[in-house]
Amino acid sequence: MNLSDCVLCPRECHVNRNAGQTGYCGQTSDIVAARAALHMWEEPCISGTNGSGTVFFGGCNLHCVFCQNYVISKNGNMNGKIGKTASISRLSEVYLELQDKGAHNINLVTPTHYIPQIIKSLELAKKHGLTIPIIYNTGCYEKVETLRQLEGYIDIYLPDLKYFSSAISNRYSNAPDYFIYASASIAEMFRQVGSPVFETPLFSDGETLRPSNGSALDVSETSLMKRGVIVRHLLLPDCAEDSRQILKYLYQTYGNNVYMSIMNQYTPMPQVTAIPSLNRKVTEQEYDALIDYAISLGIENAFIQEGSTASESFIPAFTGEGI
Repeated sequence: MNLSDCVLCPRECHVNRNAGQTGYCGQTSDIVAARAALHMWEEPCISGTNGSGTVFFGGCNLHCVFCQNYVISKNGNMNGKIGKTASISRLSEVYLELQDKGAHNINLVTPTHYIPQIIKSLELAKKHGLTIPIIYNTGCYEKVETLRQLEGYIDIYLPDLKYFSSAISNRYSNAPDYFIYASASIAEMFRQVGSPVFETPLFSDGETLRPSNGSALDVSETSLMKRGVIVRHLLLPDCAEDSRQILKYLYQTYGNNVYMSIMNQYTPMPQVTAIPSLNRKVTEQEYDALIDYAISLGIENAFIQEGSTASESFIPAFTGEGI
């Protein structure tokens, strides 16, 4: 993993980040993070009662046009860099500070382009008493050979599986090969951490996904995940068939050995105003139809979102807090 000729991700930019050059992710070898704090907006088995110790890194190798965190993913932000630069030593201290605040886990958000530095920071933090699970939270445009370097460091993988169609992934993320890389990456993640492990059985009453009021699902979440994979999928406007293909692929490939998180929180951001296909929220009918499809497949291990989550703020203030 040589940052002097960076090929960490499928973009394979071959830039010398150690010399200050930047590729698609927009980042040099300096670690830039925009926030480190307790975060309550993850899946219940991740946030728990105290919150997930979430570290939001600057930059991204995908740059989805609809990104909620656009201000930090696009080369820092739209008008220059946001957040703070942190050394490997400081990053290790951040993990320990979050643990001291009661975080249930350390949640590394958009970490792909910092994998070498993250590994060193985790090694250092564990020498000084870091014991809580480590989460790798990614858009999943990853290379298997890079992910293999994380084996033994990551307890929970939290990847997106954004697209099935190469046309859609090309249109919205300039990555026509997204599904090829993302599906292979999820397979590697599952190889590393296996089936989900919880502190106690997730469903204390034995419940599984079932219809509620004819269209939604009622899920009881009662414990923290300690190990495993949760694959997130965000339903996009006018992409229902693509979403069905993704759920079908995941269930046929993994059954109930991975959890799915089927999300309806898509929120049109200012940068999509000129893109008619993205400049609206997902309707309740669209989301309910996708959940009904999940039920018809036999999916049992999944999280859903109820109500008008797109109207809520899932976007924290990126002020450099905690870095």
